[in-house]
Amino acid sequence: MKTFVVIPAYNEEKHIGTVIHDLKRHGYKNIVVIDDGSKDKTSVIAKKANVSVIRHIINMGYGGASITGMEFAFRNGADIAVAYDADGQHHVKDIDKVVRPIISREFDVVIGSRMSNIKDMPLIRRIGNWGLTFLTTVLFGVKTSDSQSGFRAVHKSAWNKMHLKGNGFEYASEMIKEIGRNKIRFKEVPITVIYSDYSMSKGQSVLGGIKTFVAMLKRLIFS
Repeated sequence: MKTFVVIPAYNEEKHIGTVIHDLKRHGYKNIVVIDDGSKDKTSVIAKKANVSVIRHIINMGYGGASITGMEFAFRNGADIAVAYDADGQHHVKDIDKVVRPIISREFDVVIGSRMSNIKDMPLIRRIGNWGLTFLTTVLFGVKTSDSQSGFRAVHKSAWNKMHLKGNGFEYASEMIKEIGRNKIRFKEVPITVIYSDYSMSKGQSVLGGIKTFVAMLKRLIFS
């Protein structure tokens, strides 16, 4: 199956070049970077690395960038699209873990769960992630261990069933909702995450978590 790696990026000039180089070194050629209104050289560096680059004129948010990238991948022949963070926190070897169950046609969505390495997860991130995952389960009736993980693989058939609108971090929970609504086959697999001061600064804050919860409620009430 043809696999695309989708990288939402906002002001990631420090790491985007290294992330792309690492992906290419491991044989991934179909790479698309969505520059979500960056004010730095994210697009310039990505273009020099000879990958597909889509630039949002304004910052749409993590969800908006992810949707743009996924749509691009499937329009351009992808069977599977893998969402991959731009801040260097993921291991390329974990891509095989999330795509293999889809290639074997056992599942149509696979989410990389960070909870197997919970001891390495900073406490504030652990609490926030647990809270949003619990609320996602309660609101949408789909049990996960890590609903907020951005590392996930999606088969085209599953993507075509989903109606995703969230521009912010609520996109992650909204996909869980769509998995349940459409009875899409999904599973979680353990992944390794590199936590650094930089990656922590790029993640979801406490205020962001509250905004995500409010957005999740709106999706439940008005959809």
